[in-house]
Amino acid sequence: MYGNTHVDGHQMGQQNDDSGKNESTVVDQWLHRVKRTYQVLLDKSTPRTLYRWIGWAVLLMIYCVRVFYLEGFYIVTYAMAIFNLNLLLGFLTPLETPRDDGPGLPSKANDEFRPFVRRLPEFKFWYASIRSVVMGFFATFFPIFDVPVFWPILVMYWLVLFFVTMKRQIKHMIKYKYVPFSFGKKKYGKSGAM
Repeated sequence: MYGNTHVDGHQMGQQNDDSGKNESTVVDQWLHRVKRTYQVLLDKSTPRTLYRWIGWAVLLMIYCVRVFYLEGFYIVTYAMAIFNLNLLLGFLTPLETPRDDGPGLPSKANDEFRPFVRRLPEFKFWYASIRSVVMGFFATFFPIFDVPVFWPILVMYWLVLFFVTMKRQIKHMIKYKYVPFSFGKKKYGKSGAM
């Protein structure tokens, strides 16, 4: 009875090596499938800008409720706010900053049209921002990130930083005469058709 179940060490080692290879390939296949599904979901969400930002707002509200309920993790919130402010600046800034000596953005009607190309595209802005909210949310589960800090000072400092940064950005927009937002194609009525 025991003789039938006995396996010598050499055969056992081979079986373990084979099963280890099978397990790693199974895990690799599962990870590949998860990554592929995740990428398909991201690809499907690309044209749905409004729904993506609504999802971001919902996640941000859940995060804020959690921080309010826990009465802590203000430094995580501050870091997340600074990171998102940096993302916003990248979103509002052109890819190539016009120079005074070189060709700039068109300023007259007969100038060549150059579209506004962002330094940080909208989808990448949303993706990085939602990742920061998710990471901030998970950081609230670890007490090591709950650094005691007087939160009104952080709020005031962030607001000052926001207004100074936006003032500088608006001056840049005025100086180089660009608007970082487009509202779609022009629509011509019956009177506009020739």
